[in-house]
Amino acid sequence: MEHSRFYYHVSLILSISGLVFPVMVGSIGINYGQIANNLPTPDNVIPLVKSIGATKVKLYDADPRVLKAFANTGVEFIVGLGNEYLSKMRDPDKAQAWVKANVQAYLPATKITCITIGNEILTLNDTSLTDNLLPAMQGIQTALVNLGLDKQVSVTTAHSLAVLDVSFPPSAGSFRKDLVGSITPILNFHAKTNSPFLINAYPFFAFKSNPKQVSLDFVLFQPNQGVIDPKSNFHYDNMLFAQIDAVYSALASLGYSKLPVHISETGWPSKGDEDEVGATLENAKKYNGNLFKTICQRKGTPMRPNTDLNIYVFALFNENMKPGPTSERNYGLFKPDGSPAYLLGINGTDAISTNSTPTTATTTTTTPAPRSPESSSTGYLSISAAVKGRWISCIGQLLFPLLLLSCLAFRLAF
Repeated sequence: MEHSRFYYHVSLILSISGLVFPVMVGSIGINYGQIANNLPTPDNVIPLVKSIGATKVKLYDADPRVLKAFANTGVEFIVGLGNEYLSKMRDPDKAQAWVKANVQAYLPATKITCITIGNEILTLNDTSLTDNLLPAMQGIQTALVNLGLDKQVSVTTAHSLAVLDVSFPPSAGSFRKDLVGSITPILNFHAKTNSPFLINAYPFFAFKSNPKQVSLDFVLFQPNQGVIDPKSNFHYDNMLFAQIDAVYSALASLGYSKLPVHISETGWPSKGDEDEVGATLENAKKYNGNLFKTICQRKGTPMRPNTDLNIYVFALFNENMKPGPTSERNYGLFKPDGSPAYLLGINGTDAISTNSTPTTATTTTTTPAPRSPESSSTGYLSISAAVKGRWISCIGQLLFPLLLLSCLAFRLAF
């Protein structure tokens, strides 16, 4: 009975959100971490992914249960090769065996389009991992070529924003001098293989580090006066766009201005420790809700206005076994029981909740590298902003009747 209630509520989420989501949302990606012992089985996750309009999922491993469950759903997947496997990928035979077992075995039913090699390697201060990163990328790429998969699956790695030395103003963005020697060959690899440059960007860290000097409205996509880049004269009304353009500038400074940039992680925690200023449910709702709306507008950054945003929101679930501060366990859009963590303000999931607990999956032990507070940009400390009027979009006007339908469905369920 409990399971049937879960399926019923999820089906309501999916059917109601489908009324407006095709109009509202562009291509949204979601990070599906599994460092928890109480998450739904992958089969139960599919309708939740669809309910938020996500068409792309990023894993930190190549979980066979997930890849099998999502077969023939059309959802695109990024699979991950954990940091602990990098040294092994120097061996061509091991690299090819890994690709065969974790990628080729699921194609074409499961749409795997990318492999990430490690996570935030260059800012871990681990010489061994840094030295093995590019050879591992090359080993996996060679395996894809040998298997005839290189045209449909790309190879990349995700970086912390801490790889930047300067991030403000965006036009002055540059990489850390001590990392240029390591990152330049990687950029050359991207250019040769037409693979994207991935960056994990968290405006939350900038605000948490300096809440008295960093504008909360600026980091939450709320109405504010914004900031002008004195060199480019571009106007920025949110920090994420400024961070993305700083990355474009850093790439251009090394001669790689044409590389595509994807945001492999960004999000906001709904709960934190006492010293984690800004980690609240209300702020998480604003950040992710406004982020979804921004993605659906299909506009680029000031520096790349005609380039679609490729963003993977962090994360699908609250993960109760993640180490670190409380915030690390509270980035999820959903609770483990399938109910929304908060009212996101984007679709029919807002008014639906479930008191039942779905069948849970076993814990995944692959742990993504923890995000560092240094990922935030200290270059924004002098920014001040003020609310100017109210922002009422046509998207927001669509939500009221949807909310009424959601409430009605919820009441009928009981």
